[in-house]
Amino acid sequence: MIGIEENISNWILKKVEDAGARGAILGLSGGLDSAVTALLCKRTVPTLALIMDCASAKEDIDLALEIARSYEIPHKLIKLDEVLRALLLAIHTTDVDKETLGNVKARLRMITLYFHANQFNYLVVGTGNKSELSVGYFTKYGDGGVDILPLGDLYKTEVGEIARRMLLSREVIERKPSAGLWEGQTDEGEIGMSYEELDSILIGMPLKGKIEENKVRKIAEMTRISEHKRAKIPIFKVKRPLPD
Repeated sequence: MIGIEENISNWILKKVEDAGARGAILGLSGGLDSAVTALLCKRTVPTLALIMDCASAKEDIDLALEIARSYEIPHKLIKLDEVLRALLLAIHTTDVDKETLGNVKARLRMITLYFHANQFNYLVVGTGNKSELSVGYFTKYGDGGVDILPLGDLYKTEVGEIARRMLLSREVIERKPSAGLWEGQTDEGEIGMSYEELDSILIGMPLKGKIEENKVRKIAEMTRISEHKRAKIPIFKVKRPLPD
């Protein structure tokens, strides 16, 4: 993995140039993946990080701001609370389950990113990793709605290795991964196991000691039912010439 940071940063530069864009924009959450992605972008292209407060925990916003300031990442804090409330009123509902509401928040953030991307001619850079993509742990047209995914072929544990080499703070590296979509939400809690266990199953290299068989089956099922998130949109194929 040594030297991969430079390769990823140069890949980002090429993708930006190929698209005729001027730079990169991403959401900075205070988590490890977004921090690593922001620093990789900043190495080679103009970068803007959006810190999007959508009924978020104060500690998430504070940590994202701390990361942006500490590593001199150009950033903008945007409050989406009122937008969220207005949308729920517009569609005549306030009684919504937390998973659905979490998806709405993720999609509001996607809209916000693309608004700024259009304004500045930047590419929207996703922060998802291979572990999450493999099991569909992302919101379709939310945090999955991006132009490029620099970490998309790296497992979560590999991203952690890069973060340590980049000397990210211990607080960021050891923090429980969370999308911050509702109070107490954690990625590992939703997936039902640690990222170390998840990566071990995906890579096919069991950890010392036995991983419960039900966890292996769960990952296989999550991968199967989330295939639609990774596949191209199905298009009905017309047999030509058209029948009378």
